[in-house]
Amino acid sequence: MDNVFIGSTLSAMSTGLGALLVLFLQGSLTHKWRDMLLAFTAGIMMAAAMLSLIPESLNSGGLIPVAAGLFIGVLTLTSMEKAIPHMDLDHSKSNMEIDPKAMLVVAAITLHNIPEGLSVGVSYALGETGDTGNLIAFAIGLQNAPEGFLVALFLMNQKMNKWKAFIIATLTGAIEIVSGLLGFYLTSYVEFLVPYGLAFAAGAMLFIIYKELIPESHGDGNERPSTYSFIIGILFMVALIELI
Repeated sequence: MDNVFIGSTLSAMSTGLGALLVLFLQGSLTHKWRDMLLAFTAGIMMAAAMLSLIPESLNSGGLIPVAAGLFIGVLTLTSMEKAIPHMDLDHSKSNMEIDPKAMLVVAAITLHNIPEGLSVGVSYALGETGDTGNLIAFAIGLQNAPEGFLVALFLMNQKMNKWKAFIIATLTGAIEIVSGLLGFYLTSYVEFLVPYGLAFAAGAMLFIIYKELIPESHGDGNERPSTYSFIIGILFMVALIELI
């Protein structure tokens, strides 16, 4: 019990550790850098979906959970896109708003953290020692750090206060603590759902990549640097996967 709580907490808080970097940034990003950031995020999410989430889902559940989870993830994000309006963040004269695209990215990251937390909890419960759970928690923590940084930057681009952006980005990872404990306690019931959850997360991320991030990063004359940034994002995640 102690191991799964500590492992889930450290993995989840890695998101906040990455988001912490935004507190040291000065000023705002130029449009070119914003497009490159969008493409870099798309590259990270693409690699995470295609090289981590989908293969793990396929290995643990087979083709049917992968297909079902992907379609459910895409349909869920489609519904969310239609339902999420602009949200007024501050009733001050600046009338700050958060773009629905940024909200979808935050939602996708949060959703994809749920099956990751379940994976940590299940790994601790099924392993005879805590080594397997520790490895999975470490691997997911490595992924969470850049995700937290990117989410916080998105929110800052919406003129949100740095501290608010940091807190919200951190909370997107905190859900892993709850899902990790749930996976540990309900292993016999939850284990078969993990491949569906992993594919669900992949579907949500692929929807965001193709529907929002790539078109947005290529719409203002920054196609070439954005393309390079996309490739760098893929390689960055590949390197993280290889390191673990």
